[in-house]
Amino acid sequence: MDVLGSGHEQVVFCSDPTSGLRAVIAIHSTALGPALGGTRFYPYASEDAAVADALALSRAMSYKNSLAGLDLGGGKAVIIGDPHTDKTEALLRAYGRFVESLGGRYLTACDVGTYNADLDVVARETRFAHGRSLAYGGCGDSSVLTAFGVFQGMRAAAQHRWGKPSLAGRTVGVAGVGKVGSWLVDRLVEDGADVVVTDVDAGAVERVLARHPAVDSVADTATLVRTPTDVYAPCALGRALDDETVGVLEAEIVCGGANNQLAHEGIAAELMRRGVLYAPDYLVNAGGVIQVEDERHGFSFDRAEARAAGIFDVALRVFRAADADGVSPAVAADRLAEERMASVGRLATIRLPRGR
Repeated sequence: MDVLGSGHEQVVFCSDPTSGLRAVIAIHSTALGPALGGTRFYPYASEDAAVADALALSRAMSYKNSLAGLDLGGGKAVIIGDPHTDKTEALLRAYGRFVESLGGRYLTACDVGTYNADLDVVARETRFAHGRSLAYGGCGDSSVLTAFGVFQGMRAAAQHRWGKPSLAGRTVGVAGVGKVGSWLVDRLVEDGADVVVTDVDAGAVERVLARHPAVDSVADTATLVRTPTDVYAPCALGRALDDETVGVLEAEIVCGGANNQLAHEGIAAELMRRGVLYAPDYLVNAGGVIQVEDERHGFSFDRAEARAAGIFDVALRVFRAADADGVSPAVAADRLAEERMASVGRLATIRLPRGR
């Protein structure tokens, strides 16, 4: 794993044998501000796999925060282990001490395998833990606005493809109905969409069907991508769009909450070649980070939701720029994010008076 050649500012390996903590904190960029990104607790097959995920996710956070208009850089942390069996107060507090040692260069929050209550524990050791419980003045479950942002991106994609910002009468396949996917299903049903779901966790599917009896389910993702749908929404783990999936995909639009959906760079071009409109994941799933960032200013759900609603306009801007330049939306989104990082980030070279 070529960490030094990855373009990241800093990668920190965290180890506390007493608590069992093994973690990696990756800071991709602080050009726009401190690096904000969640903590993923996952049983990686190897340390190399954990590092690779931290590097990819932290880079995506830089682009996500930039495109969302936030004064934040990009970072990510991964804790190696099974959150169901390895997560303890001692481990989370040891992790919090490592976050604190970075002095605010990295701000952490929730991700796969971590929840508001976990961040409350981490925050006992650091000032730089966000996405905390409402009881502690935090923003609560950030998956609520993550799903809202994905829905706004999907509405924008529908506007761009079909001329109407609605999923009413359209069939949407949602792969993964955990924290984000289940909230997304709520929005889609409310909008009048026909929804088909799948998840490796049968219980998650059962909970969605109990809430929405009209929703259909299929056995697995392989079946879902072959099912005729208008929109495919990957909302589980990354690399959901690989060559095999894209080759059989029936949908006209891909728009989901999962991070790092493209298995490799060529996937975006292949989707474009096949006439599939791809809504870049880090663009549409930015609602959660907008919610977490708002916590830093005294959380207001209404204010955060209003800002997350802006994902609709940014997505339209990306789709139109992609068409104008003859590139994929993934390339157009990258260009817009890099543009802001370069133009606003240069202000760091302008020295302010001491005390600012």
